[in-house]
Amino acid sequence: DELRTSAAASIGAADDAAGAAPGPAPADGSGEVLASSSDDLTIFLWRPAASKKPLARLQGHQRPVGALAFSPDGRLLASSSFDGSVRLWRAGDGSGKFVGTLRGHVGPVYQVGWSGDSRLVVSGSKDSTMKVWDVATRRLKMDLPGHADEVFAVDWSPDGARVASGGKDRMLKFWRA
Repeated sequence: DELRTSAAASIGAADDAAGAAPGPAPADGSGEVLASSSDDLTIFLWRPAASKKPLARLQGHQRPVGALAFSPDGRLLASSSFDGSVRLWRAGDGSGKFVGTLRGHVGPVYQVGWSGDSRLVVSGSKDSTMKVWDVATRRLKMDLPGHADEVFAVDWSPDGARVASGGKDRMLKFWRA
């Protein structure tokens, strides 16, 4: 698994030469869906093989978006924001429909990552914590304090049993999920 460190993500038929992250191809065969964000607080969904115009504009964050990550099953997009929240969107179909907000951090959320089964999301924040969220209930499943400073990177082990985090405290931590 790869840590996503920019505010761009993709699913679908990957083109490694273009730097797209591999993911499941949409069932309708319409090609890769890309997501991008900018300082204007918006997220755009694109299907570059079909059009140069965005499929959807996703709005709702109150501060800039820090990271985007598609679920491994390709159905949802998680966005983290400096407003302290994680938002979930229907994205694999290109609709961009808002699903829900995950709140609990008391500082900007820098990074998000999905468990391999697409049932859990982990977020890392300036508040020095990681939080594990249940996507179905949109509730906090686990609070993982332990870093002495901001958490910049999060990811799941391939088997979903552990979460890894890296922070400003220069520590790499592993947690049982």
